[in-house]
Amino acid sequence: MKTELHPANERGHANHGWLDSYHSFSFATYFNPAREKFGCLRVLNDDTVAGGTGFDLHPHNNMEIVSIILVGALEHRDSIGNIQVITPGEVQVMTAGTGIYHAEYNHSETEAVKFFQLWIFPREKGLKPRYDQMLFSDGAKQDQLLTLVTPDTNQQENALWIHQDAYISTIRLRNGSEFEYQVRIPGNGVFIFVIEGEISVDENALSARDAIGVSETESVQLKVTEISKLLFIEVPMK
Repeated sequence: MKTELHPANERGHANHGWLDSYHSFSFATYFNPAREKFGCLRVLNDDTVAGGTGFDLHPHNNMEIVSIILVGALEHRDSIGNIQVITPGEVQVMTAGTGIYHAEYNHSETEAVKFFQLWIFPREKGLKPRYDQMLFSDGAKQDQLLTLVTPDTNQQENALWIHQDAYISTIRLRNGSEFEYQVRIPGNGVFIFVIEGEISVDENALSARDAIGVSETESVQLKVTEISKLLFIEVPMK
């Protein structure tokens, strides 16, 4: 098993006043040649946007974009006609494909919105842009893996899907428990991000916002040393 530790305090950081953003991988003005991606996972940003502000209309292409709302409400508008508000428990997916413009604003004038945004390389370029979102029951995450995103080739689960052999899942785990993550597609790696709590993986202790990339294995065993909420991002490594 190959491991790649990503301590929270080594992430890139940009505070623009209206936007406070932490980058697990090279992004914008933050560049770290050792942190450019993990397999097909290109971006994992941990964003806080102040009330009454947001990202003006801007373009994307040839990327699968996933947003997971933690606190507050995020307003989305795009060039293919979608106007939506995403709230905690909801996940958004967007295929940028041949090109899409979108804007993201804090839906509140006063309260901050906090969310994770992931960019995953698609299986192929030039796809038709698309948008979707789904509400997930937070209670279903206790001690049970909840799948948020699946590959487009496996849409049987009640989850969103993207154009890549990738899975995004989350779970809440009790203190003192153990959990084994089974890699769903042979050859994939899994990026384990601690949203809150404390765990250990392969003798590596991780706390809130720490992460570890694991590859070249069929499963990952972890131990919980404090009530934890985790994000599993399984992606092809090539």
